[in-house]
Amino acid sequence: MRQMVISRYGGPDVLEIRDAADPEPGSDEVRIRVRAAGVNFADVMGRMGLYPDAPPAPYVPGYEVAGVVDAIGRDVTRVHRGDRVVALTRFGGYADTVIVPADVAFHAPDRPFAELAALPVAYLTALVALYQMANVQPSETVLVLGVSGGVGLAATSLARLRRAVVIGTASAAKHDELHRLGVDHAIDHRADLRAEVLRLTGGRGVDVVMDSVGGRSYAQSYRLLAPLGRLVMLGMTSLVPGRRRNWLAVLQALWSMPRFKPLSLINRNRGVFGLNLAHLWTERRRLAAAMEMLTSEMAAGRIAPVVAATFPLARAADAHRFVHDRKNVGKVVLTI
Repeated sequence: MRQMVISRYGGPDVLEIRDAADPEPGSDEVRIRVRAAGVNFADVMGRMGLYPDAPPAPYVPGYEVAGVVDAIGRDVTRVHRGDRVVALTRFGGYADTVIVPADVAFHAPDRPFAELAALPVAYLTALVALYQMANVQPSETVLVLGVSGGVGLAATSLARLRRAVVIGTASAAKHDELHRLGVDHAIDHRADLRAEVLRLTGGRGVDVVMDSVGGRSYAQSYRLLAPLGRLVMLGMTSLVPGRRRNWLAVLQALWSMPRFKPLSLINRNRGVFGLNLAHLWTERRRLAAAMEMLTSEMAAGRIAPVVAATFPLARAADAHRFVHDRKNVGKVVLTI
């Protein structure tokens, strides 16, 4: 098997292709010959040594794959050899072969493998944030910071299924494409966000904010909430302003994060949630139910992950550079 390894912490060039022996599945595991693997911002942060959950280097990054099952453990009955599946990997996904527990491998709709690999992390994150935490309702307004990424477009798709209004921030060059993909109002990420949001909502504020920027952005997002508004904090892209690790930027982002006070939450009738999908790995039944819902919606054509660009596994470094430069509208995927 071939794997893309983070050999040490640093820039994209630390990614190295290596060969390893084919793994064998345990009794409750399946082996997947991978056709596509999703690239997530957590992979970038892990490569830079900024993701505390990542294993020590060297390790194989990657949280999601799509491919074909070619071996199963003796106790596995849910999937069979030859099944097309999409799976969660919790590291190890940048490879042409992976082993996963059978209960995180799901039968895949008849869609391109690159599109399937763009589904799990982005759409599970958006689903948990919007449907389970924020419980978004019809006609509510959802503000998505960094709407052009995989999670942002997944949130747009799921919010529109609930007939909510979507406001998103992104560079102005992406706005036409974002409108085509369902974003109702696009705001230039360099604009005065508070002024624009209040203008669009008649001074009321928004019902839900999905904030993946972090740092001082969390405080601003909280102030933009309308009565009964909900803030979901789900990322810290402000830790990575460029391709190289910048400890000053890290310290500034961490120092500027707000401390939410209970009395403020009570008196302002607001809610604040934190979400890290990787820390839900043990909640397999909940994740499975959500994935079954998402694959059904995908099969019915009601959701369709947007793939911004694909790169061969051997060019994973170029995929990371593409993500660093914020060029994508949609998900970046490695193909095998």
